[in-house]
Amino acid sequence: MTKLLEQAIAEVRKLPEADQDMAAEMLLSLARKDEPRYRLTPEQIEEVKLTLREVREGKIATDEQVVGLWRKCGL
Repeated sequence: MTKLLEQAIAEVRKLPEADQDMAAEMLLSLARKDEPRYRLTPEQIEEVKLTLREVREGKIATDEQVVGLWRKCGL
């Protein structure tokens, strides 16, 4: 084990149990290389779909439109 990891674990041991569990879950997720690191909740997936639909419908500015506005404002 590296010294940095030992130091991190020593610091995590000082945390309340709930925070220790959260740190352990994060560390385990990094160690499990065969599993995806990030998963969207069903609600987040629906938000992404809604946002993409709004962009297609012109309800939300595209990146190019935002950059154009910034240039127009001298930013």
